[in-house]
Amino acid sequence: MTLIVIDPGHGGTDPGATYKNVQEKNLNLATSRMVRNNLVSKYEVDVALTRDDDQTIELKQRTDFANAQKADFFLSIHHNASGGSGFETFIFNGTVPNETIELQTSIHNKIAKDILNKYGILDRGKKRANFHVLRETKMNALLIEVLFVDNEKDLKLLMNPSFIMDVSIVIADATAEALKLPLKYKPIEGTLYKVIAGSFSDRENAENHLNKLIQKGFGAFISTTVIDNKNFYRIQAGAFADRENAEAFVAKLMNAGFESFILTEEGMPSMLSAVPLKADKGNKIQGEAVLSAKQMDVYARSINPGAPDLAELYLSQSKKYNIRGDIAYAQALHETNFFRFTGDVKPEQNNFAGIGATGGGARGASFPNESTGVLAHIQHLYAYASKSPIPAFDQKVDPRFDLVNRGSATTWQALNGKWAVPGTTYGQLILGLYKNMLEAALKEIEKERIKVKTAIKNLEI
Repeated sequence: MTLIVIDPGHGGTDPGATYKNVQEKNLNLATSRMVRNNLVSKYEVDVALTRDDDQTIELKQRTDFANAQKADFFLSIHHNASGGSGFETFIFNGTVPNETIELQTSIHNKIAKDILNKYGILDRGKKRANFHVLRETKMNALLIEVLFVDNEKDLKLLMNPSFIMDVSIVIADATAEALKLPLKYKPIEGTLYKVIAGSFSDRENAENHLNKLIQKGFGAFISTTVIDNKNFYRIQAGAFADRENAEAFVAKLMNAGFESFILTEEGMPSMLSAVPLKADKGNKIQGEAVLSAKQMDVYARSINPGAPDLAELYLSQSKKYNIRGDIAYAQALHETNFFRFTGDVKPEQNNFAGIGATGGGARGASFPNESTGVLAHIQHLYAYASKSPIPAFDQKVDPRFDLVNRGSATTWQALNGKWAVPGTTYGQLILGLYKNMLEAALKEIEKERIKVKTAIKNLEI
């Protein structure tokens, strides 16, 4: 099995870059842990960290460890400083195999596409340097500088738990894609011991607490649960198949000043699986989108000029679940009447899929923001299209996820009578609307083609 060594830069007596009480070593450790967790939860891979707590590790110890383990890939995660801004990656500036260059290109470009574009981050480029961890490792090695801790714009992102989660997921997926790691096939069944490092009735308080955990080097995420009809926001810092490991992690959190407890779930699969499903007739719910965010937004505004910018959210959230984000967006247009909300659901609910709106004035579910509402929509589709659990890197926000007969509709046509009742042509209506989106995009492409042809024809060379 492929072995990746992840190296959280600095640590212990070496804080790395510091600014406004933010220490680079903690950001490096939190990000590295989350990248590791995302990799091992989704892919067939072994991952080892050069340090898994706040300890001093010399550079030679790091490379000696990776070399002794005979790792296949070495990934060093850092954050930058000294008056710049943006993201960059490094490989050794001496002689390296072509594969090293190809891996840097693949990983860097995916992060640029999925993270830098989304957050408006400067791409400082693919670089080379004579860093010890790149020079002395005997395998392909890459060093990532995520952002600058002493740049106010970058720091604002680094203080945002959603950004840390996003960038960790994409670094993991980019690495897996570059190394061609296979997805896990079978889930591990049994008891799962979840380590909860706080539970709050107010989401803002939960996000503030999550940020404190991240600043101390603990990767975590917020999971929403409902108790006595009231939302609680739990901060999950880990999940273990072995209770002793969970108890050891609780002790580590307690020593760092975070009250924690273990939540036991019986018979829960602990990793993403690919379970074969029955073949439904029609167009698959899972798959890659065809339309771009711009094409989707332009079409929505051709009907409703006041339509919000949601297409990019649909594409980014759906990609994590392998859901056709462009058709899911068409479903949202259908459910909301092009975001005019002329039915029971109101705009402030951020419910773009009519989740829980069963008619007769029932307004259905409400979500705190647009991103959560879109994620709930994608998760509801995922519940129908797949039998796999929610990926370990994400929280379940769809309140009706567990009410779905998992894997019972793998195509849009198979949603007939399930998403909408009786809804005998529900899937066909969505696909018809999607066809209109495709045709509108095609017309715009044709206009651009004619414009370019005319420009070529008018050239005087």
